[in-house]
Amino acid sequence: MIEDGFIDDKGVAKRQEKYEIAPNMPPVCPSRMPWLIDGPPEGQQEVFQLVVYDNAKATSLAEMLVCNSFLDAETAAFGLFPEILPIGPLFADKELRKPVGQFWPEDVSCLEWLDAQSEGSVVYVAFGSFTIFDPRQFRELAEGLELTGRPFLWVVRPDFTSDVLGKAWFDEFQSRIAGKGMIVSWCPQQQVLAHPAVACFMSHCGWNSTMEAVRNGVPILCWPYFADQFTNRSYICDIWRTGLAVTLGDGVVTKEEVKSKLEQVIGDEGIAERVGMLRNAARRSIGEGGSSYENFQRFVTLLNE
Repeated sequence: MIEDGFIDDKGVAKRQEKYEIAPNMPPVCPSRMPWLIDGPPEGQQEVFQLVVYDNAKATSLAEMLVCNSFLDAETAAFGLFPEILPIGPLFADKELRKPVGQFWPEDVSCLEWLDAQSEGSVVYVAFGSFTIFDPRQFRELAEGLELTGRPFLWVVRPDFTSDVLGKAWFDEFQSRIAGKGMIVSWCPQQQVLAHPAVACFMSHCGWNSTMEAVRNGVPILCWPYFADQFTNRSYICDIWRTGLAVTLGDGVVTKEEVKSKLEQVIGDEGIAERVGMLRNAARRSIGEGGSSYENFQRFVTLLNE
């Protein structure tokens, strides 16, 4: 990208058109690269240099590179970089009992609530552990979920939005959706996505969340914010075609947009078919003799040498 003039040697975008690494790989936008995080430009440049340094060291020193993906998910990328071995999709254990990589206390009561819902009826909404909504966007999302008339499970962290929203408004909203929607501060996501009541996942498109949705055959309504999430959205919407993305209107995703896109994702038979095919491919990859299974055996053999 530097040689082609899309970014400079500090990672700053010089051209706005998208950059295509290879056919059947999502084109990337120079102004939405993983190092372009919130904060001053100096911090972004430090992250860029770290990425460049880490990649150089990895390719020159590592005997093996493994990642949480699978061959059918990123066939073009793994063809271009055969030294990277996918060993996923990874998960905690077959019973999905162990939370991994986070320390928020889980509200497992949502699983009993899901048990009481109809199969394929629930919208699951979660934006990971970093995304923050401003009060206006929070209200639009809340009212959009209410407009769908569908049951929904929504993860709202204590720091998800500012106090400007107002406790009185949120309490009144919760009273309106009582019996239809459930709001928790955190939940056992792997178990939620594996639950037959879940129809759709509204997500920030973090890679772990993306892989968990793929493994369980759940379509995604994409709402990315930073880092790799925009590329992950491109995989979901453009390469796999297993979901759709929200669209900003007047600086905000409106409640009407939330309702409309959820209805489209859940009602699209083509998406449902492709979601099932990708789920089956993911499960084959980690089954005995599958590509990820064999790559993991190679990894174990290297560790034992």
